[in-house]
Amino acid sequence: MSDYFSSEENNMADYTVNINPNEIRTESFDGWGCSLSWWANQFGNVDNADMLADICFSTKTVPWQGENLLGLGINIIRYNIGGGGGGGRINDNTIEQVSPQMPGFKNIKGYWLNWDSDYPASNSWNWQLDANQRHMMQRAKDRGVNLFEFFSVSPMWWMCNNHSTAGGSGGNNLQEWNYNQFAKYLATVVKYARDNWGINVNYIEAFNEPSAWWWKYPLEQEGCSFDHDSQKKVISYLREELDKIALQNVGITASDENDMDSALSTWNAFDQDTHNKIAKIDVHGYYGLEPYRGNGRIPLRQAVGRKKIWMSEYGDADASGMSMADTIVRDMTDLQPEAWIYWQPFDGGAWGLIQSNAGDNRIGSTNRKYFVFSQFSRHIKQGCRIIGSDDHNTVVAYNERDCKLTIVTLNFNEGQTINYNLSAFGHVGGPIERWETTTSPGNDIPDKKYQVFTDTTLQDKHFESSFYPNSVYTFEIQDVY
Repeated sequence: MSDYFSSEENNMADYTVNINPNEIRTESFDGWGCSLSWWANQFGNVDNADMLADICFSTKTVPWQGENLLGLGINIIRYNIGGGGGGGRINDNTIEQVSPQMPGFKNIKGYWLNWDSDYPASNSWNWQLDANQRHMMQRAKDRGVNLFEFFSVSPMWWMCNNHSTAGGSGGNNLQEWNYNQFAKYLATVVKYARDNWGINVNYIEAFNEPSAWWWKYPLEQEGCSFDHDSQKKVISYLREELDKIALQNVGITASDENDMDSALSTWNAFDQDTHNKIAKIDVHGYYGLEPYRGNGRIPLRQAVGRKKIWMSEYGDADASGMSMADTIVRDMTDLQPEAWIYWQPFDGGAWGLIQSNAGDNRIGSTNRKYFVFSQFSRHIKQGCRIIGSDDHNTVVAYNERDCKLTIVTLNFNEGQTINYNLSAFGHVGGPIERWETTTSPGNDIPDKKYQVFTDTTLQDKHFESSFYPNSVYTFEIQDVY
């Protein structure tokens, strides 16, 4: 410790966190993830692509711009099934509208070139497209990623009313006669991925923020609006198409709305038959582009019961990582998702865990939020049970196989000492390791980036720790049952 605290143990606690193993918030956590999409489309096969994959999908030490980064250990990826054609043309009346606002790395190419044939081995399909994103997906698989979700942001351009993947006129942009064709396209890509790429796809999602008002041409990215009725029809067709080609074990996800309130509205608009066809709910953690801070998490969880939920996309413009950490804790406490997924680990400015500019093929230095994300992703592992506490700034996970308890706590503006009460467990043996990240170092606050300590000690199933302002601490306590 620096002079900010005289030692780890000799400060009177400001408050106590009581851990409750009998309060089960998530029975089995699926893990942490990221979407491929833009960053993988640009960087998926660059010279140091293996290093990028190690950073995201392993836990090994990776030298990066003067630092030794510990890999994030991500085990979930979302692969973006594209709809673009790069200026495609079928006939004089069917010409792709490519948005002049959309940079190349955001224009994800689709595999179904035209409607002449739905046979995937015909000339109507080109399976060589989107190579970079697929290269990164293979690298992820090689490093242990074991949950794969495929998702669409727009149907194939020629299925859209305005022949563009970059938004429509504000309403539904998928031609009604192409609902079934769109479902067939998604199912065919999933089947091809299993048979030819060795990717065992677990889930397929047809929509991306379908109720949002902003999908209007010309956008700088893919996007397509679907009202609730059209979503129901696509979901029904998609289940049929998957079952036709023996993909009954691929679950349908819906609907990846922008925020909890929209997700609840969409879920409530679906009938029971549609609910039954949906294996998992995906929802994003935004309010527009800002972190969601509304009251919709608990109502959404209550509405869907114990059906699986993934927090499937989140990003923010706070490079420190504290907004992200705050969102993670709110989600794990109230939404109780089975997975938590960051949008783009490599992204511009503060949005990335690591700064990058795909437009000029540049990847820069880490943001502080990289180390904050590590405080969660490297410790709360797939298969953990998320259990309760009485602190709204704490997440607790229990690994029953290893008898290991993990606690992650955020501390905001003031330094304080927190006591942890583990007396609800029958046995607490230890030892304890602690990892610290300070998000606003300076003025007597040391610069700590996921730094590990072993000086935390147990006393009668309790321990204390002194927190710096605006910091995230992770504790692993061994031999707990």
